[in-house]
Amino acid sequence: MALGNHSTITEFLLLGLPAGHHTQSLLFMLFLVIYFLTLSGNILMIMVIRVSSHLHTPMYFFLSQLSFLDLCYSSVTVPKMLENLLSEKKTISVEDCLTQAFFVLDSGGTELCLLAVMAYDRYAAVCYPLIYGQIMSNQLCVRLVWASWVLAFLDALINTLLAWNLDFCETKVIPNFSCEIPSLFPLSCSNSSINFAVLLCSALLHAFGTFLLVFFSYARIVSTILSISSSTGRSKAFSTCSSHLTAVSLFYGSGFLRYLMPTSGSPWELIFSLQYSVVTPLVNPLVYSLKNKEVKAALKTMLRKSLQHLR
Repeated sequence: MALGNHSTITEFLLLGLPAGHHTQSLLFMLFLVIYFLTLSGNILMIMVIRVSSHLHTPMYFFLSQLSFLDLCYSSVTVPKMLENLLSEKKTISVEDCLTQAFFVLDSGGTELCLLAVMAYDRYAAVCYPLIYGQIMSNQLCVRLVWASWVLAFLDALINTLLAWNLDFCETKVIPNFSCEIPSLFPLSCSNSSINFAVLLCSALLHAFGTFLLVFFSYARIVSTILSISSSTGRSKAFSTCSSHLTAVSLFYGSGFLRYLMPTSGSPWELIFSLQYSVVTPLVNPLVYSLKNKEVKAALKTMLRKSLQHLR
């Protein structure tokens, strides 16, 4: 792929987390621990679902996909942030920056779609429990996951190719710890109005489209739960959705605010980016394991069997 007129600027400066040398060392240790816990938690979640036959249901199939996505998302951003926290240079080449921006948009977009798919799965489970198995067949689950990946890939590819044609000159400082498409617009000395319009359209169609699916799914879920006469039945129905609602709130909230707010170098941009790319991948497996009796039971069984093998 040609670089166009990128020869003026060959690298960007990632400011990352503004702090002194001693503080950056502490931040390095903190985010290294967070990254290790994120990898461990999501890998453990995938293993538990894979080895526990009673978890081979659509909900847990989608959850294993979410854990894999969180692994990808975290691995796209955190290693570079860790490197910059120890480095004095803190630079990234234009090519690497655009590549990272592509994978951030790709993995984030896939997660948006997958969270919408999981909302539809909860809608089918709560509103149509008697025919849930027929609605959420194995073939449909696989197709929905593939569709999520393909849509996000095309969205990320279009926006990244357009960004690749921008000319970057003079200002080369990115006030963030990772490269994201919105952060590149202020660095361009060419007209980026088309890029902004395409990104806005994709955000409206992709992000708001999936959000509407989540909203309407939960509107029907709440209506169905309220019609249940038994308080125990209502509590049980709601408990199947609480973990997913928490994941949706964490990811959609920070993602919308980051991509729809003006790019101005505000500290809030950094906070929102940290929220959905570092904190959410760590929290998701904790939310689903701590709030789910089946996952906790499967985890205890797997650990008990592992300890028996070690003996």
